[in-house]
Order: sequence, then C-alpha cells, then structure tokens
Amino acid sequence: MGYLKLLVVQDFKSWRGQQVIGPFMRFNCIIGPNGSGKSNIMDAVSFLMCEKTSNLRVKSVRELIHGAHVGRPVSSTASVKMVYCEEDGEEKTFSRVIRGSCTEFLFNDKAVSRSAYISELEKIGILVKARNCLIFQGTVESIAMKKPKERTQLFEQISNSWELAEEYEQKKKKMQQAEEDAQFNYNRKKSVAAERRQAKIEKEEAEHYQMLIKELHEERIQMKLFLLYHNEKNIDFLKTSLDEKNMEAYIKKESLSAAEDSFKVKKKALGVLNRDLQQMEKEMKTLEASLIQQRPLYIKAKENTSYQIKKVEMSKKSLRDKEKYCDKEKQNIKELEIELSDIEKAWRAFEEKAEEEIMQRAARVELGESQLERYRELKEIARKKVATLTQQMEKLRWEDKGDQERLKLNRRKKKEIEETIKQTVEQIEEHKKRIEKLEEYAKICSESLAEKKQQEEVLAEEIETSTVRMAEVNEELNKIVGELQNARMDYHEGRREQMRAETLESLKRLYPDSVFGRLLDLCHPIHKKYQLAVTKVFSRYMTAIVVATQKTARDCIQFLKQERAEPETFLALDYLDVKPINEKLREIKGAKMLVDVVQTPFPPLKRVIQFVSGNSLICETVKEAKHIAFDGPVRLKTVALDGTLFLKSGVISGGSSDLRFKARCWDDKEMNKMKERRDSLINELKEKSKLESELLNIESEHDMLKEGIAQRKTKIEEFQTKINEVEDAVFREFCEEIGIENIRVYEQEHVRQQEEIAKRRLEFENQKTRLNAQLEYNRDHLQKLTNSVSKLRETVKKDEAEIVKLREDEQKLLIKVNEMVEEQQRLKDGLSAHKSQVTKSQAEVEESRRKMLTLNREATKLQREAAALETALEEKRLKRHNLLLECKVQDLKIKLLFGTLDDISEIELGTESEGTQVASGIYEREEAIQVDYSSLGEDLKDLESDKDIEARLKQMQQEIRSKESTLMKTAAPNLRAVEKLQIARGKFQESIDAFESSRKEARTCKQEFEEVKRRRYELFSRCFEHASVAIDRIYKKLCRTSSAQAFLSLENPEEPYLEGIGFNCVAPGKRFMPMDSLSGGEKTVAALALVFAIHSFRPAPFFILDEIDAALDNTNIDKVSSFIREQAHEQFQMIVISLKEEFFCKADALIGVCPEHDDIMFSKVLTLDLTEFPEREEQDRAERPRLSSVLG
Repeated sequence: MGYLKLLVVQDFKSWRGQQVIGPFMRFNCIIGPNGSGKSNIMDAVSFLMCEKTSNLRVKSVRELIHGAHVGRPVSSTASVKMVYCEEDGEEKTFSRVIRGSCTEFLFNDKAVSRSAYISELEKIGILVKARNCLIFQGTVESIAMKKPKERTQLFEQISNSWELAEEYEQKKKKMQQAEEDAQFNYNRKKSVAAERRQAKIEKEEAEHYQMLIKELHEERIQMKLFLLYHNEKNIDFLKTSLDEKNMEAYIKKESLSAAEDSFKVKKKALGVLNRDLQQMEKEMKTLEASLIQQRPLYIKAKENTSYQIKKVEMSKKSLRDKEKYCDKEKQNIKELEIELSDIEKAWRAFEEKAEEEIMQRAARVELGESQLERYRELKEIARKKVATLTQQMEKLRWEDKGDQERLKLNRRKKKEIEETIKQTVEQIEEHKKRIEKLEEYAKICSESLAEKKQQEEVLAEEIETSTVRMAEVNEELNKIVGELQNARMDYHEGRREQMRAETLESLKRLYPDSVFGRLLDLCHPIHKKYQLAVTKVFSRYMTAIVVATQKTARDCIQFLKQERAEPETFLALDYLDVKPINEKLREIKGAKMLVDVVQTPFPPLKRVIQFVSGNSLICETVKEAKHIAFDGPVRLKTVALDGTLFLKSGVISGGSSDLRFKARCWDDKEMNKMKERRDSLINELKEKSKLESELLNIESEHDMLKEGIAQRKTKIEEFQTKINEVEDAVFREFCEEIGIENIRVYEQEHVRQQEEIAKRRLEFENQKTRLNAQLEYNRDHLQKLTNSVSKLRETVKKDEAEIVKLREDEQKLLIKVNEMVEEQQRLKDGLSAHKSQVTKSQAEVEESRRKMLTLNREATKLQREAAALETALEEKRLKRHNLLLECKVQDLKIKLLFGTLDDISEIELGTESEGTQVASGIYEREEAIQVDYSSLGEDLKDLESDKDIEARLKQMQQEIRSKESTLMKTAAPNLRAVEKLQIARGKFQESIDAFESSRKEARTCKQEFEEVKRRRYELFSRCFEHASVAIDRIYKKLCRTSSAQAFLSLENPEEPYLEGIGFNCVAPGKRFMPMDSLSGGEKTVAALALVFAIHSFRPAPFFILDEIDAALDNTNIDKVSSFIREQAHEQFQMIVISLKEEFFCKADALIGVCPEHDDIMFSKVLTLDLTEFPEREEQDRAERPRLSSVLG
C-alpha cells in the first residue's frame, strides 16, 4: 500500500505563500499551540478530497484564500497539492486550485474533470463520499453517540451500497406499480368473467325454458330418490358405526382398567425413588459440609508450604551471597599473603643494600682502627659528662611529645563539640518551629473546646430553666452520684491502663524484635476529621498488640497467664488472613478507602491495617455512606465521619459519646508526643550548655599546652647547646687530627644515614604490621563468614526438611480433599443418575396418568357417540318414513323392487312417538320396501359428505323452485342471450391477455428489484460482517485485555440498510452498560474501535485524525497511541493532530505548526524525524546489558 509523501499548500487559509509540509513517515503527529493552524492541514487534505465548503469552516471557496477572512486576500488563487507514492516508487500528484469562486482539479499536473479526479482517488483506495481517510475534530465522540440509523448510513457509505439506494427505490416503485396493474387487470378479468357467466346463464335459461315443465316432474322424483338413497345409505352407515362404536367402547373400558393398574404400580415405584433421592441429597450435604471444613485446612497448609519455600529460597540466596563473599575474602587473604611476602623480600634486599652503603661511606672517611677506638673512648667520655643533660633533654622531649598528642586530641574534640553544637542548634530551631505549630494547633483545639463548653453551658441553662426545682435537685443529685462513680471508674481505669502499659513494656523487653506495640500507637489518621470513623472501624483492635509471628503471640499469652495479667488481643503478621484490596472501590466518587486515610511509619503494619479495615469506605455524610453502602450493584461496608457504620448485612451502628471518648486517645497520643518532644528539647538544651562549658575548658587547656610546648622548646635548645659545647671540648684534638670542623659533621652524616635506614625500616615494619593486622582481621572475618555459612546451611537443611514435612501434610490434606471431591463427584453422578431415574419415573407416571385420563375421556366420548348414533338412526328412519309418505301423497311414481307404496302407513310420526312400539312396527314393515335407484345418476349416488349432499339438495330444491316460479310467471326467454354471450367471451379473452401481460411485467420488475436488493445486501453485509468480526479484535487490542468486548447487531437482518445498527461494548473490569453510561474516555476508545474496524474493510493508504485524544487520560492515550503506532507500521500510514505529549512522543515524525504575526497571523511548519531518537524503553533495554557487563 502506498503512502502520502508531501503536502504542498499555497496561500491556503493560514498558510502564506508556498509551504511544503512533510515528508510524512509511517506514523506522524502534527503538534502546535491552539490557533496555530494545525486543523488547517486537515482542511487542506479535506479540500483535496472534494469535501463540502461548509465542512471547511468557511461560507464560500474565496474565503479559503489566505487573508480573505479579514477582507485582505493575498492572492486571487490558492492551491493544495498532494504527492502520493506507490509501493513501487511511482509518484502521483493530486491538486486542487481555487480560481475566483471556482476550483480546478489536476492529476499529475494535468487538468481533469471532477469525476475523473474522484476516480483516480478511488484507485488508490480513497473514497471521497465515504471519507474513509479523514476523522475530523469531535467526529470520534459523535460516532460513539450516533443513532442506529446514522450508523447504518456510515456503513452504507463505506460499503458503497448507498450507490444502489436510488436504483433500489426506483425498482421498488416500478415493481409496486406493476403489481398494482396486474391486480387491476385481474379484477377486470373477474368482472368480465362474471358478465360472461351471467350471459351463459341467460342462454341456458332460454334453452331450458321448454324443458322445464318436463324436467320439473322428473327432478322432483330425482330429488325424492336422491333423498331416499342417501337416507338409506346413512341408515346403513349408522348401523355399522353403532356396532363399531359399541365394540370400541368395550375395548376402551378394558384398556382403562389395565392403565389404572399400571398407574398405581408406577406411582408406588416413584415414591420409593423419591425417598432414596432425599437420602442421597442428605449424604451430599453432609459431604459438602466436610469438604468446606477441609478445603481451608488444605489452603492454609499450601500457604505455609509456599511461605516456607520462599523462606528457603531467601536463605539459599543469602547462602550463595555469603559463599561468594567467602570466596572473595579468601582471594583477599591470598593477595595479602602475597603482598606480605613481597614486603619481606623487599625488606631483606633493603638491609643488604644498607650494609653496602654503610661500608662505602665508612671507607670515604678512612678512619683507622686506632682512630675508631679513640672515637669510641672520647664518645663514652662525652656521654658520661652530658648524661644528666641528655636525660633532662629526653624527658623534655617526651613531655613535649605528650603535649603535642594532647593538643591534637583537644583540637579533634573541639571540632567534634563545635559540630555537635551546630547540629543541636539546628535541631533546636527545627523543634521550636514545630512547637510553635503544635502550640497554635493546641490553641485552636482549646478554643474549639471552649466553644463546645459554652454551647454545653447554654444548653444546660436552657434545661435548668425548663424544669421544676424538684427535677433540678434530682438531676444534680444524680449528677453528683455519677461523678463519684466516674471518679472511681477513672481511678480504676487509670490504674488498669497503667498495669496494661507495664505489661506491654515487659513484653517488649522479653521480645524486643518481635513485639512492636499497640495498634493505636503504631498508626494515626492523616487528618483529625477521620478519627471517629477510624475508631469505629478499628473497634476492639484499637488496643491490640502487634507481634511478628504466631509463636511470639502464643509466648506472650503464656506470659500473661503466668503473670495473671489482663487478657490482650494479639495480631501476628504471619498469621493474618488479609483479603486483597478491591482497587475498583478507589474509583467511587465521594468516598475514600480507610486504608488510604491511616498512615504508619512501619511498612509491615500496613498488612495489619488492611486486615482490620478490609475494604471499608469513609464518606463525608451519613446520606452518602448509606447511598454507597446499599444503593449500588453490590453492598459495601461504609462509615460516615460522625462514626455511623453501615455493614453489608444491613446493620447500621451509629456514633455515640463513648465513641468520642475512645477517639480522644488519638489526641492524647499527640499530646504525649508533644510532651516527649518538649523533654527531649530541654535535655538537648542542657546538653548544649554542657558542651559549651566543655568547649571553654578545652580552649583554655589548649592555650596552656601551647605555652608549655614553647617553654620546653627553649629548654631543649639550651640543653642541646651545652651538650654540643661539652662534645666540642672532648673531640677538639680528634677533629683537628682527622681534619673536620667538629665531631657532629661526622656524626650527622653517619646519623642521617642511620635515620634514613631507620625510617625505611619503620616503613617496612608499618607495612608488615598493617598487612599482618589486615590479614588477621580478614581471617577472623572469614572464620565468622564460614560459621555463618555453616549455620545457614543447617538452617536451609532444617527448612527443607520442614518443607518436606509441610508438603507431606499438604499432600495428605490434598488426598483427603480429592477423596472427598471424588466421593462428592460420585455422589453427584449417582444423584444425577437417580434424579434422571426419578424424572423418568415421574414422566412415566405422568404419561400413565395422561394415558388413563385419555382412555377415560375416549371411553366417555365413545359412549356419547354411540348414543348420538342411535338417536341419528331413529331420525333417519323417521325421515325415510316421511319421504315415502310424501311420495305416496304427491303421487310420485317411484320404482320399487319389493313392496308397494300402499304398504306405507299414513300415520305421521313425530319426535314424541320415537321409541314407541308403534313406530318400531312401522319401521320394520317399511324396511321390506326396496326402491329401485337405477334412474338416479351416479354423480348423485357418489356424493359422500353431508355438506355436498346438502348443497346438492339445496341446488335441486332451488332448481325446482326456480322452474316452478318460472312456470308460474310464464316469463318469455331472452332471445339475444347467445349474442350477449359472444360479446362477453370476447371481452373475457381481452382481459386474460391484459392480465397475462401485466403479470409478466410484474414478474420482470420483481426479478430486477430482487437483483438490486441482492447486490445492495451483499455489499452491505460484506462490510458489516467484516466490521463485526474486526471490531472485537481491535477493541481488545486497544484495551490490552481479552475481557473487553465490542459487538454490532442488526435491527433488520433481512434488509439491514433499511433499519439501524446497534453498537455496544463491555469496558474492561465493568459489566455491560449502554453507550450513554460509559465515561468520555471509554466512549472514545469504543468509537475508535468502530472507526478502525470500518476503515479496515476498505482501507485508505493513509489516515488523518484530528485530536482524537481530547477525552482520553494518560492510560488510554498510551493504549491508543501504541495501537496506532502498530497499525502504522503494519497496515497504513497514520497522521494525527495531537496536543498531548504522551501521544506524540511515540510518533516517527513530528510536524510542528507555529504561528507568526505581522498584519495577520500566518502559519509556519517544522518537521522533526524521531526515528533518530530511540524511545526511552528501547534505550533502557539497550543500556541494560551494557550496565550489567560493567557491574560484572
């Protein structure tokens, strides 16, 4: 797929002159301040894509020229040019030029028509009418809130099915018109057919007029024969049916008796199965109760095993670190030993070299043996003479050295004291500021307390004035008694609190690293207004003692029992079953998590606070707390600031005076802290005064030491002068003999050499001593590390053994749980099978019952039908008698095979004589008479149904009456009936031809309409099916979670383009909600998913979006920008106008738009390629191996 390379605008809106925007990369962001002209780039591309002028924020084309909006256009023309590059490198240019009030279209710099221009755009994948490459500012939000019909129009534009909409309507109208014509011709044909039938009837009347008289008699005979024939036929049928019904009734009674017996047996079996089912359900409940008890034990064992494994892993890690440190220490010892060996070698080499130098310098003076002997004698004499002076001088030197050391010590102490004083002063200043703030806070509290007391006094006065004297006396008496009781209670309570504090201190001394203190003392609310609510939720845990382990808690409880102290509540950090915090509750407006308003300087205590408070919420008012607790989708535990607590169970606990008394402990704690700070400040001030006095003493001592050192130096110089005079007198002759000025010249050279040697020896000795000390320290340290490693190994071994034991316990519990689960599953399977048996048995019982009822109803029905048949048979016999009697009376000569009409009794039988012996005799006599029906037509004989017989009888009666009427009226026949019939037949043929022609036309129009409908449906369905599949995948990618869902639904699946399209989504971590209930960011993400899904059906080579991130927070911006970056590098080019750094920092290139001003504002463009600057995450990944290699 190609891409947009450049955009060249000239004098278009805010762009003055010719401006080249680009080159564009795969993912581009257009940035700049508001009003700089960013959206004018969008308008320029829209202008190129033949967008309407009204959508370009102007009224006419002229206003698109730079400066026209203020009445000062810079030119009479303006143009926008797009350079598009195909995958093979071929470049295409699309231009649109404004000339006056008209525009011209150019393709590859050649003028073309608008349709050709649009056609070229469609060749590269840009649909002008569908706007499949442009998303304007605010369009995303409008897409999210589109109505279903509007969403359908959007799909029609993308799928191009709207192009068939006009043809669809035309074909539909044409089809409807053709159907109306066909219906009209059909109705006309019916009316002409009626005329033809009427003419035919008149002709038949004319032809049969002469035959009516002859046929009337025959028809009367035929009617009587017809009636007699079917009456006898019915009599035979009724006799046969009656016999069959009686037999069926007997069989049904037998079946009913058998069904009743079967029903009783099955009902009894069902009762047994139901009792067995109840027993199995009881066993199932017992097993489930046992399983509920065992599962927590298994989970606890599993947690203990996991904790022990983590502990062993940490111990192993510490063991590995210490082993590494041991290896490093051994290496250091080895290096120190090598260094010590090198020092000793260097020392020996130096001693050998020093002896050689001494020998060489002794050879230079060239003293003989006698001279050396004499030098030693003289030196001994001089030493004896100056022995006293030498001792005094050495003493002075030692004293001077001691004073020098004390002087250094005093200087160091002075410096330390000055630094301590400085720190103390800074602390004092800081504490003074804190004291001022606390005093101000205490003052505010005191004023508030005074106001409350005044209010209390006012209320007390009102109460006193509103009651009688007797009530006042009684109230005062009760008050005094209550105060006395409270005083005693306060005394005992204070004594009790003191004993509890002493007990806590004893526990802290016994377990200094495991007992931390009371929960009240280890945490505090972040603001005073939360004190009542926190006190209410903490409840009995306020004074609970927090310890490190369960073992410590048990030891403390044993200590309390031994000391017979008051019982205490202990919270062990490793034993608490802490439920995780529901992070969704932080999003509830008007409420805060209780764990967020309680702070503590001890990080491990956060687990205790989470255990005590759980997922409780704090609300400002009681109304808000009640609303959040009970009116949400789930019930929550909430507490108001006045201490009113709403539990999930529906229990409401209000605040009380006792609660306020308990909440005072937070203020008491603050006051105690202030007192402790005051005492510490006083001690620090005392310490400061002490340090200052000590500093003065040190300074005076320092001055005295300086004076003593100066005096000693003078004395040492005097003693040295005297010693030199004595030595000169003793060595005068010897010095003249060897040719030196004085003996000190020889000694200085010799002594200097000795001092240098001594100095070097001292250096070697210091180095050796330092190395030996370091070596000894390292060896001791190595020994300690080795011991520590051994202990750690033993600990790890013990812990691993403990893990094995814990795993065995866990496995036992797991086996037990699994056995119970298997037993439960077995019972479930058995229960399911038994239920199926019960269900099957119930179905069988129900089926038997229904069958029994059915048989009972059928037997009853058969009995009623048999009775009805008997009644009908008597009626038919009576009717035959009456018909034969009528034939006899009317003298209708019917042919008889047996008997004569004279055998017919002339007694008229009615319903009142039925069942009598007379009627039965008549019926038996008349049964011997057999009528000859050979003259009766076969068609009349073949009639079966009563309806047909009745209809034919009515017809025959009508014909007879008609002929009788005709004969009575003696009307003349219509002589032109034949001609009228011919005219009617001609009209009928014409109507048939017209009807066939219109029906054929209607069929053709319907086929054409169905073809257009099919094409439109296929285009629309192809787009919809693609989008409905893609939208869920895209929405999951945008949300970065598989729990997110988005789906489209058709209101009219048959013709979806005529109705709306539903769009719904389930945001991550939320239940299903309508689109209106989603937040702005969620709507934007959902709309973007829809846009990208539709766009993926017919993707344009590039996609331009204008400030789609306006309603997104940083999290959603990161998700959307990452998705757009991925799509830009994999699918199509992206150009986004954005003002948010979190979005445009991920782009490949930035297009900066900046405004400049002279007479009017105009825009300038800057382009920056960001691919040269790797992202911070990529840079961190690149630098991480390098850093690890440096550290290694």
